[in-house]
Amino acid sequence: MARTKSGTGKTRLVKQLWDLGVFQFGNFNVGRTQNSPVYVNLRLLVSSPASLQHVARVIKEESETRLTMLHQRMDPFSRCAGVPFGGLHLATAFSLAAKVPMIYLHPVKDGSGNIIEGTYVPGQTVLVIDDLVTGGTSIIETAAQLRDAGLTVRDAIVLVDRMQGAKERLRQHGIRLIPILELEMLLNWGMANGKIADEGVYRASVDYLRRAAADAREQLP
Repeated sequence: MARTKSGTGKTRLVKQLWDLGVFQFGNFNVGRTQNSPVYVNLRLLVSSPASLQHVARVIKEESETRLTMLHQRMDPFSRCAGVPFGGLHLATAFSLAAKVPMIYLHPVKDGSGNIIEGTYVPGQTVLVIDDLVTGGTSIIETAAQLRDAGLTVRDAIVLVDRMQGAKERLRQHGIRLIPILELEMLLNWGMANGKIADEGVYRASVDYLRRAAADAREQLP
């Protein structure tokens, strides 16, 4: 069976991410991710215009495919919104590729909250975009503020899902999570293609992800 255009694009994207060096190994405490043996720095994409453009095309193709599925896999939208700050460059690139107007949350200088930059009309549906998701808190918080402004949020696309309970948490908040790539698959590809030299590092990373996913499931109400 021939590969789909989207599938071919994702395969190329996986290689691009490894070539950019977005995957780092050690002991990381970043944001809500603690004692992780693997760190994913997707902000490196801003230094590779070709890769960022390719990400935007893959997200565009994924959304177009889902919108045409018989059994609805995504709701139609008229705005996109990047999650500050990691999702802003992806949302900007997607907006340009798909010609979908973008909005985003901007902190108020006095620290009283956020305002929404860009034009919108209450009632419009917004596709939320982020680069990486762990537990889903940032997406949930962004969606809540957009909803407070009268906008509708039903779907969130992320480039990489760390597979640590975000999909289930977002579902409880009425948000469908659509990951382009999942971290364990990316690690499997890296190991199979010689990007990870030490099998012990690979195994420690996969074991960590699986433990974190199990812990997240136990914490769900």
